[in-house]
Amino acid sequence: MGDVIGIIVAPIIIFMIFVAPIWLIMHYRSKRQLSQGLSETEIAELNKLAHKAEVLGERVKTLEAILDAEAPEWRNKA
Repeated sequence: MGDVIGIIVAPIIIFMIFVAPIWLIMHYRSKRQLSQGLSETEIAELNKLAHKAEVLGERVKTLEAILDAEAPEWRNKA
């Protein structure tokens, strides 16, 4: 009976001493980073991506206008 308890208690103690503190530190570090919001580089990257999306949207509109003029039935084709 004593050996069974030792087999169960030893991993629990090792977990509490080594794994749990590291786990808690990493958890709260990630929570703090999320609560701080986006960094300046992330905001700049997001703005750059938004600008690219606007440019691509305009290109799609232009291509659709060309297709509407050249082949008016293109939207009906599957």
